[in-house]
Amino acid sequence: MRYAYGVTSALLLAGSALTLVTGFPAGAQVAQNDSSQIDAVVPRAGAPYSFADLTQQLQPAVVNISTRQRVKVQAQNPFAGTPFGDMFGGPGVPGGPGGGGGPGGGGGGGSQTREAQSLGSGFVVSADGYIVTNNHVITAEGKGEVESITVTMPDGTDYPAKLVGKDVASDLAVLKITGTKPFPFVKFGDSRHARVGDWVIAIGNPYGLGGTVTQGIISAVSRNTGTGSAYDRYLQTDASINRGNSGGPMFDMHGNVIGINNAIFSPTGGSVGIGFAIPAETAAPIVDKLIKGIVIERGYLGVSIQPLSDDLAASLGLAKRRGEFVQSVVPGQGAAKAGMQPGDVVLTVDGRDVTPDQSLSYIVANIAPGKHVAIEIIRNGQHLSLGAVVNKRPSEEELAKQNFDPEQGQDEDLGADGKGSHDAGPSIQQALGIAVMPVTPQIARQLGIGEDVHGVVITEVDESSDAAAKGLQRRDIILSANYKPVTTRADLDAVVKQAKAENRQAVLLRIQRSGQPPFYFPIRLR
Repeated sequence: MRYAYGVTSALLLAGSALTLVTGFPAGAQVAQNDSSQIDAVVPRAGAPYSFADLTQQLQPAVVNISTRQRVKVQAQNPFAGTPFGDMFGGPGVPGGPGGGGGPGGGGGGGSQTREAQSLGSGFVVSADGYIVTNNHVITAEGKGEVESITVTMPDGTDYPAKLVGKDVASDLAVLKITGTKPFPFVKFGDSRHARVGDWVIAIGNPYGLGGTVTQGIISAVSRNTGTGSAYDRYLQTDASINRGNSGGPMFDMHGNVIGINNAIFSPTGGSVGIGFAIPAETAAPIVDKLIKGIVIERGYLGVSIQPLSDDLAASLGLAKRRGEFVQSVVPGQGAAKAGMQPGDVVLTVDGRDVTPDQSLSYIVANIAPGKHVAIEIIRNGQHLSLGAVVNKRPSEEELAKQNFDPEQGQDEDLGADGKGSHDAGPSIQQALGIAVMPVTPQIARQLGIGEDVHGVVITEVDESSDAAAKGLQRRDIILSANYKPVTTRADLDAVVKQAKAENRQAVLLRIQRSGQPPFYFPIRLR
């Protein structure tokens, strides 16, 4: 299940070549068991006078993680296509490193393998050397392969690390190192008790500088960023978190790991005081399964959804934002078999309300596959109850193939009949900012759609309109408006007039784009 939009966030991976953005000593374990000592350091009645003692106890268990990768890149011959194309043994040219191609280096193409490095953070969770980090810290970019993973302890000692397990959906991974003596370690706390305003400290490896400590407070709990992930629930903090902090721990004042630093919201790539950490409530059970080698299974209904925004609520005539909107339904999956349809608004699943803090993706992902659940929906203003069997969630790669990107598509000429604002009634053009014309068999062939598709095709979009801001473009086909089929300009004009008469501020259009599933867009009336 994926949302139709997201936020500008950056993974906290740092690196020069890949830029994304003795017993139980050392105090790390002391921080877990000797709460009286921590209480002495941090008076519960007020702010800590210093984080130094707490940091000294915890920092030995926080490590730096680096990977060495082999990445395939496209090589280019700058002299390709010229008389000098074969004279320089460059990449992609016969005789040059990378080889291959044809005369002149096959046009300068071919591939070349280069070495790259990435840096991140992690923390030891057991005396025998299990380490938790983010999956993206130890995952190669693009078509690369990770050749080695190295863990560097705070004292500078390096250990080769083995990947024990990883989980793409939650962005978590577990490594293992081996030493001659037990490692200092920390434990997970209970993030369910975290409150907005609580003090936290973050320890990590920003920009590859080495162990760095920052402090702040919890800015929000159960923060939904709109990415559509099944685990889009974060602890938000204003502690300075930057690239390279990814995978590092966020501690409460008792030395418990209550979050794993994962991403930042930033227009510049650096910290602006909005960082996101995976809650311990989410991470701890997954880490435990990865260590034990247990296959992680999640629930899946088979719907593409998005939050019920103000515009969607206005187009549906709903009084408040509640639930989530179904954009499409995957055939053969639990939702489809239960009778769910695109355009439904899901209010509850298995007795749990669907809210911004508790999204449909999160609720369903945490339901065991095979369970029968009750679902409450709104369809065209009517409350309905459905029953569905939860399936097993596909891999992230399989889910990515279902993702619909409303920004894709081409803007080719529709012909002379498809030009000019005269193809839209005045109400349509003034209210929606678009010009349309009926879809004929000839236009259907030109657009690459079946001749059985009925609707009106958009021929022009006013750049100043909400339709343009929402991503509508020429060649898009409007199948319905406010759930009513649209086959002529008069059909669409009638829906617009009715919406205005009912004092609705938006109209819900169902759009078909060539090669993609239909998608709903709430368009504000002007």
